[in-house]
Parts: sequence; C-alpha cells; structure tokens
Amino acid sequence: MTEGRIMKALSGFYYVKASDTVYACKGRGLFRKQKITPLVGDLVTFDPEEGYITSISKRKNELTRPPIANITQAIIVNSANKPAFSSMLLDRFLVLVESKHIRPIIVITKIDTTSDSQLEELKEIQKLYTQIGYSVNLFSAKQATDTSALEKFFDGEITVIAGQSGVGKTSMLNALDPSLLLKTADISESLGRGKHTTRHVELLEIAGGLIADTPGFSLLDLDGIEPNELANCFPEFRDYQYACKFRGCLHDKEPKCAVKEAVDSGVIAAFRYEHYISFLKEIQSRKPRY
Repeated sequence: MTEGRIMKALSGFYYVKASDTVYACKGRGLFRKQKITPLVGDLVTFDPEEGYITSISKRKNELTRPPIANITQAIIVNSANKPAFSSMLLDRFLVLVESKHIRPIIVITKIDTTSDSQLEELKEIQKLYTQIGYSVNLFSAKQATDTSALEKFFDGEITVIAGQSGVGKTSMLNALDPSLLLKTADISESLGRGKHTTRHVELLEIAGGLIADTPGFSLLDLDGIEPNELANCFPEFRDYQYACKFRGCLHDKEPKCAVKEAVDSGVIAAFRYEHYISFLKEIQSRKPRY
C-alpha cells in the first residue's frame, strides 16, 4: 500500500499524488456503506496497482461547500466592484472559516476599478479588520507586477480560495502563476455576478504550497454553528464576552452585556455587531433537523 494526498476529484475518480506521481483511483465500496466520501485534501492509503483507495486518515477539518479537507488557511476574496464589496458577505465567510478553526486571510481584488473616495473607504475597512487581527490585502490582478506580498502566505500551507462568483479568484491565481492559464469568464451584466468557470475542486501547486481553486458561490449557510458558538467566530468579542453579567450571554437582549458595552463605546464596530445579531437570528430561526 502507498500513502498520498487526493489532489483532485472528478467524474468519480480521485487523483492521488504520492511523491511526484499522480494516480487515478476509485473509492472502496466500503466507504459508501460507511457513508464516507473521500475529499480533496484527504491523506489516504491506496493500492497503486488496483487503483483503489483503501483508507482515509483522520481529518483536521473539512468543508462541505466546497468539499475539501485538511485546510490550514482560507483566502477570502472580495472584490471592490462587480460585484460590489459587501462587508456582510465578508463576515459570513469569516464566520464559517472561524467555526472550522481555519486561519482566514482577506484579499480585496479589482482595486484598479476604484475611485479615490472608494479606495479610501476600502483602506478604512482594511484598517478595521487589521485591528481585529486579520491580514487584509488590497490587490489588482491587472496591476500585479509583484505578487510577493501574496505569495508569502502560501508557502507550506494548504489553502482554500473562497469567495463570491466573479470576485477575481481565478485571475488572482493566474497572476500568482501565469503558467496555470486557468479559465476566467466575464461578469454577467444582468445578474451582476460571475459565470461559474471552476467546475471541480483541485489542489494546485503554487508558491510553495497547495491551493484549492473552488467553484464560486454567493450563499453560505450557518447550519453547523450553534447560537452559543457564534460569538467565538468574532475575535473582537472574545476579550469581552466573559465579562458579561450572565453566563451564556448571547450578547443580544441580556442586560449588563460587556460586548454591547464595547459596541456602545466604539471599541467593537457597530456594523460587525449588527452582522452578528443578523446571523444569530438566522441560526435561532432555522428549523430543527431530525
């Protein structure tokens, strides 16, 4: 048996890399009986002669959309324009990534399309999220003569590139490694979003690490997060939530809430708190699954 990592899943085959060779494999029927689906990023044992994966190592984490495992960090890509920057959507991505204990890095693309005033607004956003503790990078694929500021993030990491369709994820990857020649598509003028060009999940070797180019999507559900877990997905809440009067405070309607006091004093950004409340209500209103 040989050990390797699944680099791509396509049309029922799993492409497993061991040393410098990639093998096309199928999953064992036993996996189906156990309701286990091999994922890109999985460390597996396989039979190179028979072409079957025989076992899957325990995962550090996994995402369901996109379906990928053992991620060490997530590059969350938002665009300045077409589609317009949305702090609500950014925070939704951040919450999902934080809930999986994956380190997020924020990249705002298409900076070349901004007006002077819009660029100043984005720099204020950059400053605020940096103060929270995130790495925030302003980027233009069209003006990317030096990509070293982004390349440093990837070395030795397994990275998922996540973001709404059309924000420039694929263009960013092509700027990092022009030899990829990944397919891009124009923005749909009627919908204001990109056409899906990435149809499968695949790990690409870029800048000394592995990067997943994943299908774009515009909706993220919070099904895996419980109400009492949500505050932990907002790093700036952590210094205050244990100072609340009531144990188990959800920082919503409870009196003497230290998080709300921090919002009122301007220490925590009001829009971030508003997003938290919106997500909390969404989680509380979802129908139980049996």
